[in-house]
Amino acid sequence: MRLGLLAHHRDFRLLWTGETTSKFGSSISGIALSLVAVSTLHASTFVVAVLSAAAWLPWLLIGLPAGAWIDRWPRRPVMIACDLVSLCLFLSIPIAAWLGVLSIVQLLLVAVLVGVATVFFQTAYGAFLPSLLPPEDLQEGNAKLQGSASAVQVVGPGAGGLLAEVFGAVTGLVADAASFLVSAVCLLRIRTREEPAPVVHRRSLREEIGAGLRFVTRDPYLRVLMAFGATANLALTGYQAIVVVFLVRVVGVGSGAVGLLMAATSLGGVAGALVSSRVARRFGTARAVLLCELCGPPFGLLIPLTGKGFGLIFFAVGGFLVVAGVVASNVIQSGFRQAYVPADLRGRVSTSSAFLNYGAIPIGALLGGTLGTALGVRPTLWLMTGLLALSGLLLLAGPARHRRDYPTEPAAVRVLEPAAG
Repeated sequence: MRLGLLAHHRDFRLLWTGETTSKFGSSISGIALSLVAVSTLHASTFVVAVLSAAAWLPWLLIGLPAGAWIDRWPRRPVMIACDLVSLCLFLSIPIAAWLGVLSIVQLLLVAVLVGVATVFFQTAYGAFLPSLLPPEDLQEGNAKLQGSASAVQVVGPGAGGLLAEVFGAVTGLVADAASFLVSAVCLLRIRTREEPAPVVHRRSLREEIGAGLRFVTRDPYLRVLMAFGATANLALTGYQAIVVVFLVRVVGVGSGAVGLLMAATSLGGVAGALVSSRVARRFGTARAVLLCELCGPPFGLLIPLTGKGFGLIFFAVGGFLVVAGVVASNVIQSGFRQAYVPADLRGRVSTSSAFLNYGAIPIGALLGGTLGTALGVRPTLWLMTGLLALSGLLLLAGPARHRRDYPTEPAAVRVLEPAAG
């Protein structure tokens, strides 16, 4: 299949449509949950940060066993079940609000449980895409998925902010719940049959988790990407967890303006996804990742300069360029991992990497909330964006700095069984 024909691939189109719709809803809820906490429940800076951390905490708690389970199970049914669970959880928030019983405790519980569903969905999703597309189309497929996700994130925060302004912050969560239903229906209609998980040589769960961890920690490319990802995610979330508090309480903008500013930064994701394949072909995949991560994130230092009026431009430009670099790099890295990692290890390798990459997110959110309370919100933004600007230097520690392109398969077959003795 040629790259330009992916849009006509029925099953990929269904996956693409479902994911785009779901991401649109999630981009609404991402802003809506924080606005509910800040505007409706009058939560403190630290509590808002805890809410951000709660959504990512499951990666630390169940990320590793989830990868082993996904490598044993059919991926599509898992994804459908996760969509339906998330649908019910998000519907519970507006129902509780309409009954007058909504609390911060419920928001935290929903964030954690949706986070659990997200762990299983994203792990299954990353392992399922190679079942639909041949290796030569994976990068383009990832680019289309990331590009559409970024495109709806341009509309989503603005829509979430406007819905909050007109109807109240909890209303946007109804749209998010509906998006999970659309995603589940699209997944149900996919016809491609997955290869059944191998049943021979089945080992214990601990041994299978260990196999995924060993593959990641022994591989020089994956090891460096994992360390970089953890550092960058800690810094990103450290400022993102308090950015709504910053815009509403420090800069003094309304809910609608918050949504529009978030939409402006999300345009960077569209740009990054659109240029990722071109940049990878022009410079090579390894050099392109270095270029994106060394040139984009330092512009995050513009964000703490944000002020009223024309000062909002600092936020829009800084956020746009940060997101553009991150998304372009993520598209290229996703294609590399999906082609590089053996099929029977994709779930475990994915969650082994995510254990640190995503596990750093709740730590970053709590760090941002703690520092924001102790030092102030704007000084914390300076610290977190400064760390983000420096994080790309970690990529220079790996062998990719000497290559034009990432390899398409490991240099040698790794021993995945536990070491003797």
